[in-house]
Amino acid sequence: MDYIVHIIILVLSILITTFFSKRAKKFLHISQLEGYEAKEYFKWLKNNKDNAFKLKAESKPVKKPLVMTDRAKRLNKCNFFVNVFLLFILTSIIQVIFKNVIATSFSFLIFAFLLYVMQPLTMYISTFIIKPLENRINRGYYLEAQKKIQQRKDLTVIGITGSFGKTSTKFIVGTILSAKFNVLNTPESYNTPMGLSKVINNMLTDEHEVFVAEMGAKKIGEIRELAELAKPKIGILTSIGPVHIETFKNIDNIMKTKYELIEELPTNGIAIFNYDNQYVRKLADKTFKEKILYGIELKDQVDIYVEDIETSENGSSFTLKHKDGRSIGCRTILLGKHNIYNILAGAAAALAMGLTFEEIREGIEKIQPVEHRLNLINSPNGVIIIDDAFNSNPEGTKAALDVISQFKEGKKIIVTPGMIELGELEEKYNKEFGQNIGKVCDYAILVGKNRSKPIYEGLKEANFDDEHIFVVNSLDEATEIIGRIAKPKDVVLFENDLPDTYSE
Repeated sequence: MDYIVHIIILVLSILITTFFSKRAKKFLHISQLEGYEAKEYFKWLKNNKDNAFKLKAESKPVKKPLVMTDRAKRLNKCNFFVNVFLLFILTSIIQVIFKNVIATSFSFLIFAFLLYVMQPLTMYISTFIIKPLENRINRGYYLEAQKKIQQRKDLTVIGITGSFGKTSTKFIVGTILSAKFNVLNTPESYNTPMGLSKVINNMLTDEHEVFVAEMGAKKIGEIRELAELAKPKIGILTSIGPVHIETFKNIDNIMKTKYELIEELPTNGIAIFNYDNQYVRKLADKTFKEKILYGIELKDQVDIYVEDIETSENGSSFTLKHKDGRSIGCRTILLGKHNIYNILAGAAAALAMGLTFEEIREGIEKIQPVEHRLNLINSPNGVIIIDDAFNSNPEGTKAALDVISQFKEGKKIIVTPGMIELGELEEKYNKEFGQNIGKVCDYAILVGKNRSKPIYEGLKEANFDDEHIFVVNSLDEATEIIGRIAKPKDVVLFENDLPDTYSE
């Protein structure tokens, strides 16, 4: 009889945990967004415990939907078996103690309900359990990709890192070099060891002559790991600033981490630096490898620079110059002065690869905006939308406000939740952001009452009209307000969008 009861419990356990699937996938998504790191997942859980354990959570549009990769499928299966095991063991204990089918059945239902509620924790446990297996699998992918790179003696790898600007710079470099070479860029924001390994193993072919790899990091050592994988010959350092300060703790650690790319370049490698950035300049000055310096402000100290900059709502024009006397007029549809820095990085890489100034100009004219990074969108009702919703940082917010200041007609409206991942500096920078908004915009729509409080304080310090400030809880509410106040030729800037892991 006990044997039959156990069989029934096991079957019911499997049926019940299958029912858990939809709820479990919510936390599988969070784990994926947190890089499958148990520590980061637990931090999210701690900060969102009220919402995490709600049985009916608000459904809202996601920025990055769950992708059922092989790794996600493995974690999902692990979570399934953890639930089956816990439900089976707990109910079996009750059955052994009471030897009563009614008590066993009743306890089974109670435990099933408790486990349904506790899915955030079972996913955390599953992340721990499966970690050793994932480490072995990841190491295999990494070594396979590393071997493939090492066998390609004819391939030039360009590594790009920086606190901001690296994704745009990556696509700019790829576009300019495509005039002369068969180029592969890492897509979107594939800038982790596993992301890079996936691109190398699945997308890199013998036809590719140049591989442009974006390299991101949240802690010391991560850029070195990427450089050891991709073996770049050219390294570009776009910028250094207070991004991911929560994990890096201070600017010095960010500088050390970004410089790992330069340290890993071969002796005949070429280092490219944005010399106008004060932190990058310090690193450039201590570098004895071959280097190319670019900038706008310190023209007499760099190798490549621009003059005669004219920015407008339609893009920019400038004269590209080299310290040896070469110069050429260029135009781009990209918005903002900050994009000229990214173009300079691309021009420096092109010079290192032997392109002429004429070929560089042709490449610059072909550059297209990167999605969610100051994209200009003309809506059917005549309102101009500027989408800068990817990830905001102090320099990026200034650049975005500079861009909308170029528009001479119509009102200027900003929609923003502010900046995150700035640690103890977050309140300071968001307050400063509010002050800067007050100098440029006519209306401010702030997303999240708690989140946007420092921006509101900054706006008030700038004597911004209180009737022109709206605090909302969602983008849907913001869109409704825009529909009431925006007219043709008005400009609406969407500056930053909180990650899916954030909740007020």
